[in-house]
Amino acid sequence: MANTEDKVVAKQENATTWKDSFYNPRTGEFMGRTASSWALILLFYLVFYAFLAGMFALTMWVMLMTLDDNVPKYQDRVPFPGLAIQPNSLDIIYNKSEPLKYAPYVQKLESFLLSYNDTEQEKNEECTRGEYFLQDDAEDMEKKACRFKRDFLSLCSGLSDTNFGYSEGKPCILLKLNRIIGLKPRGEPYITCAVKKDEPIQMQYFPREGSIDKMYFPYYGKKAHETYVQPLVAVKLLLTKEDYNKELAIECKVEGSDLRNNDERDKFLGRVTFRIKVEA
Repeated sequence: MANTEDKVVAKQENATTWKDSFYNPRTGEFMGRTASSWALILLFYLVFYAFLAGMFALTMWVMLMTLDDNVPKYQDRVPFPGLAIQPNSLDIIYNKSEPLKYAPYVQKLESFLLSYNDTEQEKNEECTRGEYFLQDDAEDMEKKACRFKRDFLSLCSGLSDTNFGYSEGKPCILLKLNRIIGLKPRGEPYITCAVKKDEPIQMQYFPREGSIDKMYFPYYGKKAHETYVQPLVAVKLLLTKEDYNKELAIECKVEGSDLRNNDERDKFLGRVTFRIKVEA
């Protein structure tokens, strides 16, 4: 009988001890601390984290004060531009007799060229060909851009042929240099393409000879140069029946200037290789 009473008492004491660990009515402690103790420790952490937040904000402010809104602080890792293509695919495969097969490529080209429409390019300047378009370096000055209209691309503009040659098995590829702030290429840059390890195929270039005029340089940055668009070179592949159903590897390079195109560590620096296969 005594053992049973002892067990009941022990259970009551355990229950009381467990409750007291959260709130002890005798001492007024909550979770082992009085109200004043909790107030002091909360005040300490409030001041401590406010100090850390202030230090972080001060550090960010000092860093941002050293940055230019228009020019990246460090550009030494990208001194030369890469070469990119549109439609944005390194493998172009389609059947010229099936519109649904080449429709995605046509749509990508059309969407990409919207900013080259006359309605957009009329806002830009008619510049002097063969000369850099140099402007005031004042940071708060909005830079003007030279016009590059779609009709400069002639048969690859999508104006006279809305299918960009894909329906006739003579597709157009658009090439552009990536933007590098302040770049002024020496010489007369132009883009040329060739089939790798195969018989050569005929190609047409727009503008003529794949030239990239100096008037589109330098570029002053996205914020300052809002209406700027990169000059394009269109390559129309004049494929014949003998070229159909073959996978052709084509490499395009920037030539005629000091822009690099032979860095083995970067296959897209001044050049790009893509594969095309037209099925018939």
